[in-house]
Amino acid sequence: MNRLIFKRIGLIAIVGLFVVCGFTSHAQTDSSATLVYKINIKESIMPAAWRQVKVGFDEATRQNADIILIHINTYGGMVDMADSIRTKILNSRIPVWAFVDNQAASAGALISIACDSIYMRKGGSIGAATVVDQGGNVVPDKFQSFMRSTMRATAEAQGYDTLIAGNDTVLKWRRDPRIAEAMVDPSIYIEGIIDTGKVLTFTAEEAIKHGYCEGKAETVADLLENAGVTEYTLAEFKPSLLDIIIGFLTSPIVSGILIMAIVGGIYFELQSPGIGFPLALAVLAAVLYFAPLYLEGLAQHWELLLFVVGVVLVLVEVFAIPGFGVTGISGIILIVAGLTLAMVDNNIFKGNGSFPWILVIKPFSVVVASVFIGLVAGIALSKRLLTSTMFPNLALNSELSGESGFVGIDLHIKNMVGMEGVAITVLRPSGKVQINDQWFDAVSEFGFIDKGEFVKVVKDEAGQLYVVRNN
Repeated sequence: MNRLIFKRIGLIAIVGLFVVCGFTSHAQTDSSATLVYKINIKESIMPAAWRQVKVGFDEATRQNADIILIHINTYGGMVDMADSIRTKILNSRIPVWAFVDNQAASAGALISIACDSIYMRKGGSIGAATVVDQGGNVVPDKFQSFMRSTMRATAEAQGYDTLIAGNDTVLKWRRDPRIAEAMVDPSIYIEGIIDTGKVLTFTAEEAIKHGYCEGKAETVADLLENAGVTEYTLAEFKPSLLDIIIGFLTSPIVSGILIMAIVGGIYFELQSPGIGFPLALAVLAAVLYFAPLYLEGLAQHWELLLFVVGVVLVLVEVFAIPGFGVTGISGIILIVAGLTLAMVDNNIFKGNGSFPWILVIKPFSVVVASVFIGLVAGIALSKRLLTSTMFPNLALNSELSGESGFVGIDLHIKNMVGMEGVAITVLRPSGKVQINDQWFDAVSEFGFIDKGEFVKVVKDEAGQLYVVRNN
């Protein structure tokens, strides 16, 4: 019996030894293999792409990756998002390689040039980084200037190669900044590379020849083999549901729709009695607009405060102050400023060089256009809904007829035209006046009338007295 027990214990020990050796061997294999972490950019450079790169870099750092490989195929996108991505790449402690799997145009070229090494697929291209608007039209030179300097600085960040020719040591740019600039500016002439009047775009062969590509590859496996990486483990970033939702909500189109819902909802709520669905829609749209930007670190507390204060000022102007003046205009300015600055990376305000206006003007244009469309849509929708038979309780549609005993206008007021009196309160333009020892609500026909000034009734409309100064 004892022998049987000892045999079983020995068998378990031997199996355990093999298991431990197997795990040790596996760990040694993994530790010797190069960990390559791949992030895909195969869509327009929008906030979703920037978020995926940011989260992907953090995950690569947690996994102690040896190389970050950006698999890129894009025709470009938003300049501010591309600038954020290229800054992340330049500041990375992990080497970053780019695999241009077909196209790296415009903002994609900027991202690729920021990488330590570039590999391109046969038939691929890189360049054409001129800044254009939503309609594809070239924007003014003050915006091109920012892109030129950014491309040039990105190329310079790759440093020099040291070349020894005889007894001389020559420093040569790894990536010629002048070439990067020519990808933006058609006026640049580089002998043997580009003539004036054309924006530079390289093929794979041309990019290799002029130092903008380390080699060609058809697949990721080919790339790693050509780069001398024989033993490797390939991990790939997969966006979570939260990443997808935030990327969707922060896209310019969705942001514009949310702004329209905010403005339209507030306007429609002001036109309808009580508090109901329009206000709830506006609040929900505001949360969906600001929350993703806040989580991304774009929207700060002070930008949220600008928006809230702006809304409060508009409400004060509507309900507490007659007419529409400084308070209402200030509120509109603060609302637009809060919505715009929430989409802008606050790091741009820390720069010492020329201010990159293009990074502010684009979101500002989206906000202004969305506010205008939202306001127009709110006016049109409110008129339709308030008179619609589908929503009978939104407005009071009952008729108060004379046959039923109702009198809509005080007939005594209609006989007061030409009478004189005195202003009991300031008329700005509405207030109270005293005529024949009675107080009446009145509106100044021209300008403000101070308390104590003599007035004269000039007309009445729907039971409302209109007065002027009686000097």
